Amino acid sequence: MTVGCIVMAAGNASRFGADKLEARFRGKSLLRRALEAVPRDRTGPVAAVVRSPAAERLAEAFGFLPVRNDRPDLGISRTIRLGLDALGPCAAAMFLVADQPLLRRETTAAAVDFYRAHPDRLVGVAHGGARGNPCIFPARFFPELRQLQGDQGGGAVIRRHLDELLLLEVPAWELADVDTVQALETLEGL
Repeated sequence: MTVGCIVMAAGNASRFGADKLEARFRGKSLLRRALEAVPRDRTGPVAAVVRSPAAERLAEAFGFLPVRNDRPDLGISRTIRLGLDALGPCAAAMFLVADQPLLRRETTAAAVDFYRAHPDRLVGVAHGGARGNPCIFPARFFPELRQLQGDQGGGAVIRRHLDELLLLEVPAWELADVDTVQALETLEGL
């Protein structure tokens, strides 16, 4: 049961004011931290959808397939389609965002294991019942994911199928994402 992984690292980061994925957190870029969180021993192909040549090189250094999103202005839906196209046939795909610097590889591995125990269900990590990322979609949801437009993400598909969603409870701090420089500075204090 192959679970592919898509690292979504091609956003414009307009609220951050700079290339967010190159921002440093505890000595490493946010992109490097995201790539390190991929549970390589639990996944099949890994596609990193990125914007820059430097990000492509880093993905290649991890042995992942770099996929250039040359039109991030078209929204997250384009990143999703590019990632699914790059993975090829898979039983499921885990979507990992690249701006959660505290997300641990152990947690993403646990999410894959949880999905494998429930392969017909959507799986998301959560804290206190509030869903976060990453999320895992069985292949039967790929057509719906491919139909998303603009800045619609996988959450739109999940909301249409809430009765099929299972949540894996994780510590709240792992789900913290970074949209601004201030948010990154706040996380440094944790």
